[in-house]
Amino acid sequence: MAAGNKVSAAVLISGSGTNLQSFIDKVASGTLDLGLAVVLSNKPGAAGLERARQAGIPVECVQHGDYPDRESFDTALVDTLDRYVPDLIVLAGFMRILTPVFIDHFAGRIFNIHPSLLPKYPGLDTHQRAIDAGDQWAGSTVHFATEELDGGPPIIQGRVPVLPDDTADTLAARVLAVEHRIYPEAAALFAAGRLRYRDGGAWLDGERLDQPIQYE
Repeated sequence: MAAGNKVSAAVLISGSGTNLQSFIDKVASGTLDLGLAVVLSNKPGAAGLERARQAGIPVECVQHGDYPDRESFDTALVDTLDRYVPDLIVLAGFMRILTPVFIDHFAGRIFNIHPSLLPKYPGLDTHQRAIDAGDQWAGSTVHFATEELDGGPPIIQGRVPVLPDDTADTLAARVLAVEHRIYPEAAALFAAGRLRYRDGGAWLDGERLDQPIQYE
C-alpha cells in the first residue's frame, strides 16, 4: 500500500481519458481518497497522458506493437506497473485484451468499466445493440476484471433510459456521464476497504453482492 496507508491506483488508458479525468477531479476535490500512482497507455499519443501530466501524475507508455504476442506485452505491462506498487488497477478505456499473465498477477485488484448493463452486450457496439433490441434502459457496469472478457463479477451499474430518437452517439454521451459518477464511486469503496474480490465474487461490507449496486 502507498505511503500514508492510502490505497494507490494505476490507471490504464488508450484514448482521451475522460474516465481518468473523473478520477483526477474527485481526488483533487477530496471526495476520493485514492493515490493515483501512474497512468499507463499503449499509445504514446493518447490524449489522456497529457491529462495525467497536467495533474502531476507519472506516465508510462508500453506500445503493444513492440512485442511479438499478447503474453510478452502483458509481461512488460506487469514489469512497468510493479515499479509503482499499485493496490488497484483501473482499466479506463484500455483497448487491449489482457491475458492471464496480467490478470493472474493482479488478481482481485483489477477494475474494468463496460458500456452496457452486463451481462447484456459484452464486446463492442453496445449502444447500437441496445437500440436495435428495443431496450428501455442502457448504461454501464463497473466490474472486477477476470480472464473472461467483460465477464467478471459486477460491482456498480448506472443506467439511463433509451429515448425514442436516440442514436448510438447520443446514447453513448449520456452513458459516459454516468460512468464518470460510478467509476470513482467503486474505487472509493475499494479504497475504504469495504469492497473486495473473493471466491469469484464481489463482496461489499462482508456480504457477497448478488446484484450490482444500482445508480440512476
